[in-house]
Amino acid sequence: MRRLVVLALSVALSVPLAGTARAQRLPVERAVGGCSVFPADNWWNADVSGLPVHARSRQWLSHMSTDRDLHPDFGPSYGDGPDYGIPVTVVKPSHQRVRVRFDYADESDRVRYPLGRDTRVEGGRGSEGDKHTVVVDRGSCRLYETWNTRSRGTRWMAGSGAVWSLRSNALRPEGWTSADAAGLPILPGLLRWAEVKAGRVDHAIRFTTDVTSRHHLWPARHDAGSRSSRAYPPMGARFRLKPGFSTSGLSPYTVAVVEAMKTYGLVLADNGSPWYFQGEQNRHWPERLIEELKGIPASAFVAVDTASLQVSRNSAQVRSY
Repeated sequence: MRRLVVLALSVALSVPLAGTARAQRLPVERAVGGCSVFPADNWWNADVSGLPVHARSRQWLSHMSTDRDLHPDFGPSYGDGPDYGIPVTVVKPSHQRVRVRFDYADESDRVRYPLGRDTRVEGGRGSEGDKHTVVVDRGSCRLYETWNTRSRGTRWMAGSGAVWSLRSNALRPEGWTSADAAGLPILPGLLRWAEVKAGRVDHAIRFTTDVTSRHHLWPARHDAGSRSSRAYPPMGARFRLKPGFSTSGLSPYTVAVVEAMKTYGLVLADNGSPWYFQGEQNRHWPERLIEELKGIPASAFVAVDTASLQVSRNSAQVRSY
């Protein structure tokens, strides 16, 4: 994950807690560690099926390799290393907290992180990939995420780190990165096996593309593009599968994902391979689901204008419509 960092004007390290909402009681498949994944009125959870197509939709898509199909960046690896996907680690409130040295410290939350031998790292600790960690403290319902995570003995290092309250709609400071180039949390954009198995995916899905602009859209806070032109897709752009895309012959699990793409869409969250979308690392992902998801054409998507949902520039809360 290549990123261009905007120098921060402040090294304030507090994690914003404004806009905190009461925790919700949710079915097991819709919670992580017993915690709701952000409030129900959070941008990630917003139904965008009725929103207008973005004015720059055609421009953006013209630079996004729409001649290819989507690629689920998770599932079985058939013995070639760990299964694909971004692992989620749930810890107790009593879990040890460690200091982490960050490469981009000015834009990282420099608090102690609940990392240890039980922390699962994307691709494994010896991976040459992004090495994300996603950790949920089930007591406080706080989310800790790091990118390019390494450890040496009891010492931990990472490219960047970010912390959120899963009960809050507060965003990171404007201009700050996170474990994603968009400055957004990773967890709410991951497909999780429990929700797909239950047939209910009610949030947008994180994805990547290779050429992006040096701009970002609310609620994204950061960008890492290589193009100054706004004709290229910005971080935070949201794309919706066209309603006429047929689900005939697809398995119920695939239908659940397709319907989520029509209702909640995809979120451009990082630079990477075009149209790779992410799910959690889980050994239960069915092979048929993975293969069917590879048949969704990128050309069946349009960009959505979510500006009308904004309540506040500094909050991911959305207004009803």
